[in-house]
Amino acid sequence: MVSTKKSIILFAILLLFIITVVAMKSFFFPKQLLKKEEKEIIQSITTDKASYQPNEPVHFTTKLAGKKSDGTLKITYYHLNDIISQKKMKVEKNEVHWTWKPLKEDFKGYLVRVQFVSETDQDQQTIAVDVSSDWSRFPRYGFLSRFEDMPSEDMESVISKLNRFHINGLQFYDWHYKHHQPIKFENNEPAVFWEDIANRPVSLQTIKRYIDFAHERNMKTMAYNLLYGAFAGAEKDGVKTEWRLFKDQQRNATDYHPLPDEWKSDVFLVDPSNPEWQNFIIEQQKKVYKDLPFDGWHIDQLGDRGNVYDCNGIPVALDESFQGFISNAKKEMPNKRLVMNAVSQYGQKQLGQTPVDFLYTEVWEQDNYYGDLKRIIDENNWYSQGKYNTVLAAYMNYDYSNQPGTFNTPGILLTNSVIFASGGSHLELGEHMLSKEYFPHENLKMDQLLQSELLHYYDFLVAYENLLRDHLHEVPITIHSPDWVHFSSQPEKGKVWTFAKQKANKKVIHFINFFDATTMGWRDTNANQVEPQDRKQLTVQLEETRPIKKVWLASPDQQNGVPKSLNFKQENKNVTFTLPSLKYWDMAVIEYEK
Repeated sequence: MVSTKKSIILFAILLLFIITVVAMKSFFFPKQLLKKEEKEIIQSITTDKASYQPNEPVHFTTKLAGKKSDGTLKITYYHLNDIISQKKMKVEKNEVHWTWKPLKEDFKGYLVRVQFVSETDQDQQTIAVDVSSDWSRFPRYGFLSRFEDMPSEDMESVISKLNRFHINGLQFYDWHYKHHQPIKFENNEPAVFWEDIANRPVSLQTIKRYIDFAHERNMKTMAYNLLYGAFAGAEKDGVKTEWRLFKDQQRNATDYHPLPDEWKSDVFLVDPSNPEWQNFIIEQQKKVYKDLPFDGWHIDQLGDRGNVYDCNGIPVALDESFQGFISNAKKEMPNKRLVMNAVSQYGQKQLGQTPVDFLYTEVWEQDNYYGDLKRIIDENNWYSQGKYNTVLAAYMNYDYSNQPGTFNTPGILLTNSVIFASGGSHLELGEHMLSKEYFPHENLKMDQLLQSELLHYYDFLVAYENLLRDHLHEVPITIHSPDWVHFSSQPEKGKVWTFAKQKANKKVIHFINFFDATTMGWRDTNANQVEPQDRKQLTVQLEETRPIKKVWLASPDQQNGVPKSLNFKQENKNVTFTLPSLKYWDMAVIEYEK
């Protein structure tokens, strides 16, 4: 009994000692208490536009948590691995504004690092800046899908959020009245309201305000419509029956796309190569531009329809009709932009030779794996002879989104790693994130973690656009590691996928981590892709005969994308360096001596 009492007393003394030490440490070392809050000091950094013209000033706003009048902001401007300039500002309020004028060169991406430093705490965040006179060079495409009467502040909030992701173009999806008559007219004037194909309300004023808000942010606005769609009864509006497409040479079955019974109509297909139809629908599009200042037309199609025939029973090769249709549309509306969807690459070879702003592919089941995404982007580069960049409409967590829930962050980030590293961008962001081909579908939400991580990925896409999608060409590499994983030239479970691209004196090597992957399907359709471990110290050994000047690393998963110089050793036609860590995606850059 005495022994037990002594044990209790000793334990109490020990516990009191530990509590005292912790309390003293907290008193004398207050930074330890602030460690968890460090990341919350800089609450946000924003710019006033999604992209900028050369010589146009960039206006920044940084919001800080609480009253931080005792600190300093240190701002560092990077182009790739080079520091362009630096600036210090005394913090006087918790909202700080400043202006920066980038270099004069067109089509450049920058990373801006903002560090808060005071006697008691510190934090850092980054944001990217795109200086591009034309969105088509580095397209980052988003969408809008709701156009009912709504408050201006709600619309402005949507555009502001997309602006933070540097979205520089918007597809206005299902905004129109009918496919063959996009704007409803009453007494020869545009109607104030109408219903879309799904009988959802549409406000003309909402569309106009959205266009205005987008233009204020230097975003292009694209009016969605099919190139060959008409409603039932379209003959009353001037669409001739003999323009239609048929499934048989006897004209017994018209080709149509069935839609739900409660919708206005199925969509009946017409022959896009018919010159009378082309004139009709282009005139309808001109009426759109007269009343709504869209920048262009996002042209949709329905993919391979199999054998189809015109009214004379003559076979129609739909994919071969696209080039003539787009060329005619551009001739009639030379100042308007054009983008056309190649569903599962249908007709993309022909589209690569048309006057579009970039190539757009809606990716479906036949291209279900990570490697297919890169192959499509490579194909598009080939079809356009390097002229056009690529946007992929690739719908995530597809089956999982049949019920309400949240997107699976690892699946989204791994797919974006593949798309961005391959030189493309991803149509996924609008009022919500896409999970289905019907854009208003929004069962799944982005949680706070995904939103935060996705910002780093889009900042990375912009900051390093000149090494991701600016006329690089793929080069072979011989690469291996003695450490924890094997490299692979194709995406494989349990390995790290590596490939390299070259531009001038720079070689860009991408490392995409499939070591922990549970599926190699990019769609992560059931939302079961797991978060990869953030693994440390990956030694890279690479065959290199050219003298190397420096090696550096950038990753959306590390240091908010800030570049980091790496030590390297070059001897016997080999170079060795170490990646500090790898989670989803690292990009190593080798710069050669000139």
